Amino acid sequence: MQIYEELVARGLIAQVTNEEEIREMVNSGKAKFYIGFDCTADSLTAGHFMALTLMKRLQMAGNQPVALIGGGTTMIGDPSGRTDMRKMLTKEDIDHNAECFKRQMERFIEFGEGKAIMVNNADWLLDLNYVELLREVGACFSVNNMLRAECYKQRMEKGLSFFEFNYMIMQSYDFYYLFQHYDCNMQFGGDDQWSNMLGGTELIRKKLGKDAHAMTITLLTDSQGKKMGKTAGNAVWLDANKTSPYDFYQYWRNVEDSDVMKCIRMLTFLPLEKIDEMDKWEGAQLNEAKEILAYELTEMVHGKEEADKAQATARALFSGAGDLENMPETTLNAADLTDGKIGILTIMVKAGLASSNGEARRLVQQGGISVDDAKVTDPQTSYDADALANGIVVKKGKKVFHKVTL
Repeated sequence: MQIYEELVARGLIAQVTNEEEIREMVNSGKAKFYIGFDCTADSLTAGHFMALTLMKRLQMAGNQPVALIGGGTTMIGDPSGRTDMRKMLTKEDIDHNAECFKRQMERFIEFGEGKAIMVNNADWLLDLNYVELLREVGACFSVNNMLRAECYKQRMEKGLSFFEFNYMIMQSYDFYYLFQHYDCNMQFGGDDQWSNMLGGTELIRKKLGKDAHAMTITLLTDSQGKKMGKTAGNAVWLDANKTSPYDFYQYWRNVEDSDVMKCIRMLTFLPLEKIDEMDKWEGAQLNEAKEILAYELTEMVHGKEEADKAQATARALFSGAGDLENMPETTLNAADLTDGKIGILTIMVKAGLASSNGEARRLVQQGGISVDDAKVTDPQTSYDADALANGIVVKKGKKVFHKVTL
């Protein structure tokens, strides 16, 4: 099976502009494609997995990835899927985040001469003259068509700033610039980006003629991708300092039964023949499938050693053996205590087991929290320095364990 057919078989392709040409180019290793990453944080998340693994698959098939860091577009913010305007970051914050992204991407794709390249759209967007941009690019866009785009329609009722309205033009200009200066002939992105991406394809054709072979593919990420990367209101980061390898493993180990095979097909590099066999699994076998998913992705991000430790810890905790050595841990200090004590709600928030005291209180009241195997029923429960000296194990639900030590 060739690479394009494999992408289809894995359920990754949502929409394309000219499929036959794209299929031939991708299968022959002639695609030089870009995927954009706005650097709004100092780490990529599990939600970026589909894009990262796609870049790796295509590079393995001889195609050349262009990792576009959105140093410029991050200063505006994509309104797609948002109900409010994105927080504005300083240029220094964006530059720092971009460096973090690069280090993480190097685990997935190979950079170097004739291999993947990384570019930052701040290098061309920040130097644009506004009037020149309006004359060169603005004339190619219909405001009526832009307002019909899904990325804008969903924001019209609650308010869309002119600031954000420019995002489509900036993203379109990226493809136009990459096409001209880097011979980049293809763009990939989530299907919620379809309108923005079509804008780039149309801009190239209007400026350079209909014979300009610029192609657009969107991945099936609008529904599945939004489910990835977040749990309990918090992001699942690829940075081990923000999400431990154990917590990362547990996130994938705990995906819903209905999603596990979809995630294995889309995100892992297991052979399709093996996955087709696994599609027949039911009942307890789905737990084995979840372990396979969690291990494969943890190994990909954190390495085999960390994946082995995470899996061993998870199995020990589920069996009641209580392996504390590799359990995720939060260390408190004396300043965290009030009058020598700290409440269970505060402990949960500091440990990342709840995003707020309100959420923590609901979990306690619903019977979802235990400490050292004893159910916590009172939200006012607190622990003193002596109790915390050797560490307590907070259990959330049946599958999440966390050690808290003073």
